[in-house]
Formats: sequence, structure tokens, C-alpha cells
Amino acid sequence: MARNKTVFVCESCGASHAKWAGQCSDCGAWNTLVESVAAAPAKPGASAPASFGTAAPQVERLNAIRPAETARTPTGLSELDRVLGGGLVPGSVILIGGDPGIGKSTLLLQVLAQLSAAIPALYVTGEESLEQVHLRAQRLSVDQAELAVLAETCVERVLALAKPQAPRLVVIDSVQTVFSQAVTSAPGSVSQVRESASMLVRFAKATGTALILVGHVTKEGTIAGPRVLEHMVDTVLYFEAEASSRFRVIRAVKNRFGAVNELGVFAMSDAGLKQVTNPSAIFLSRHEEPVPGSAVMVTREGSRPMLVEVQALVDGSQLHNPRRVALGPDSQRLAMLLAVLHRHGGVPLGDQDVFVNVVGGMRVTETAADLAVILAALSSFRDRPLGERLVVFGEIGLAGEIRPVPGGEERLSEAAKHGFTRAIVPRANAPRSKRIGEMEIVAVARLGEAIDAIA
Repeated sequence: MARNKTVFVCESCGASHAKWAGQCSDCGAWNTLVESVAAAPAKPGASAPASFGTAAPQVERLNAIRPAETARTPTGLSELDRVLGGGLVPGSVILIGGDPGIGKSTLLLQVLAQLSAAIPALYVTGEESLEQVHLRAQRLSVDQAELAVLAETCVERVLALAKPQAPRLVVIDSVQTVFSQAVTSAPGSVSQVRESASMLVRFAKATGTALILVGHVTKEGTIAGPRVLEHMVDTVLYFEAEASSRFRVIRAVKNRFGAVNELGVFAMSDAGLKQVTNPSAIFLSRHEEPVPGSAVMVTREGSRPMLVEVQALVDGSQLHNPRRVALGPDSQRLAMLLAVLHRHGGVPLGDQDVFVNVVGGMRVTETAADLAVILAALSSFRDRPLGERLVVFGEIGLAGEIRPVPGGEERLSEAAKHGFTRAIVPRANAPRSKRIGEMEIVAVARLGEAIDAIA
């Protein structure tokens, strides 16, 4: 009988190595090799993994394929449907990750409770007992009459019990706790996660069952386990929140059936997660009167325009190297923008500490925030507020030009809907009428023009 061989597998990329090394030679990651036991090679003629009754594959012409018309299944939460692209696609596999306690299990239990009355659904937990799931459902006040639950960690037994139920949705909470009897390593190891996920994905594709896998995250915020796990699934969602904030943001970083970077916003309450259909309201501060260092911009997350407030604090530095701190925007871009402000705006901030923050813990990565960051910093430096109902957006180039951004009119319409009466925007984004509703549009092409517009 062939003996099992010990190998070292990279937790980042899944590559196998014959011996341990400090760095993975495939992906370059450090301290990611863990010991694993590779199964003995299969004998010639051994049967392939079970295909769950699917027909033998055939070579076909692409234009001859007639896909069946399959409607998406709404989850009952419009914010989640927005991120998924309209609902659950039959046979799709979704991986959702997030920090412990952020609300992944709560969200999925609410989804299952709403869907179980309309379609057969199964919740498989490997981290809680059935009694604990029942107590959580009671706390959330969800309908438990049709909700099927299973406490099991063996993948083979999970699939054997799920197949007769013919569920249209299965939730596995979590993929790091399940194991396959075909692999001798411990649950949560690279080989176990890869093999267990592979079996679950094959089941979903063969039966047309929508599958949601809950994944743990590492201290860096990425989903734990081999990187191949994210390649195997159709959709990767991240559930995010700032410390001590009750708001939760779910975003798609991969979606084969919809757009990426779409954003859904929820608020955690005693009764579970509540949808936030107007995110602009939570990302804006309410000042009794205008304050220096505050600028409102319109950012876009996927197809959704949202109003966010960018705050800046500029203060004289006591250090040899003044600090540049950005929470929300990119720190390196902040340093570049301050250099542009000095060169093309004539405002020297080399001896000033500059702190920039986006209210509500929102992460803004698009370049449309450039103009808001510059004007907020200038407002704080001058100790003069910009204006109560002013909104700005635009990208700033190294030559001091104000470059257009995608979706200009959508951004302006969102600002007008929330009562803003004046906007400073790139000239290429300005509408021909120079007004949207009661909003005055100030079109600028250079940084100097934008500075003059707030003088």
C-alpha cells in the first residue's frame, strides 16, 4: 500500500513544496508554508470524483448552445440583491468573508428565513449547535417554520443529507470548519479547504443549487485559506465595518453574474441587520453652521452615487517631517495632491501636519475625491468654511488641470436631490444648461479656477 507523503502547502497561493522554506517560490509570500499530508496517488483506472449524476461532457460549438432561461431568485434584501447583480443565480457559488462578529451569520440567517417560505433552503452550521442557531433566530424574530438547519462538518455527510432535500439554496457556515474524509489533514488546513470547497462547488453546479460559503478572514483582511478558493467560486463578497460603528458595508470584489465594486449598506440593530436605502444620509455630518475643513463630494460605488463628507485638519507641525495622514483616501495620493496645491495653487503646506478623514469610515479610492481633499485642506488652512450647500468632485492632474470623472450628471442629480445648491465640477462634466434643478454649476478646468470659486 502506498504511503501518504508530507508536503508543505502555501496558504496564500496553494502551491506545494517538498520541504519547508521561509518564502513561497511561486507567489513570493513569506511564512505561509504549512505542513500537510498529500494523499497517495490514485491507482490507474481508479474512478474519478463523483459527478452527482451529470451526463458525460461533449465538445460543442459555442453558437449551438441554448442556455435555459433561469430567473434570479431575490434574497428579500434589496441591498444584497444590488451587490449580487439582482439576486441568486441557480448553480452559483458565493463566498462571503468578514471579521468575526461583523454579522455574516446574522445576515444569512435573515436571508434564509425570508426565502425558506418560497423555496427549499438549508443552513449548515459547523460552528454552532442547533440550539444556538435557534436562540439566534429567536433574537432576530425571524420565521422558523420552514427553515431547515443541519449541524455537520463532514462534507460527504452534508451532501448525502442535502441531496434528498433538493434545496435551491445551501449555506455553509463556515468553509474552514468542514472536512472531507478523503483528506487526512485537519479541518481548516489548505488541502481540506480546497478539497471540501471543490466537492461543494461540483454539487452546486451539477444540481443547480445556489451555494453560499462563509469564509474566515486573516489579520490582513483577506479570506483565509488557499487563494485558489476565490478562483473556484463565482462571487466574492466582503463584509466590512469600522471599529465601534453600527453600519456594515458589503461589497463585491468578484462577480461573474454582475458588476464588481457594487456596495450594499446595512445597520446593525437589536433585531438584526436593517437595510440602509439612503447611504448618503449616514455619511454626512450635520453641522449647525458651516465649519472649516469640510467638503462634500459625490462618490460612486459601482452604479450607486453617494454623498460623503471629506474632512481635513491642517495645523503647524512641531516635527522635522510633517505628518500626512489619510483615513479613507490614499495616503500617497494625498502627498501628491499637496504638492500640486503648492506648485499650481501657490499654497505652501510643507511645514504643516495634514490629516484627512472621510466621515463614517467610508473608504474612497476613486480619483474623483481629489478636488474635495484639496479644497477641504485649503479651507482648514485658511480657517474659512467652503459653504453650506456646496458639493465638489473632480480629478486633479500633476499639471494642475481638473480632469473629468465618470457619471458626472448622475453625481449632480444625487446632490440636487439632497438639497445642494452649488457645485464645483470639471468643465467636461458640466451640463450644457449650467444648472440642474435649482443647483448652480461652476465648471473649472484648472486648480486655480477652483480656488477662485471658493474665495
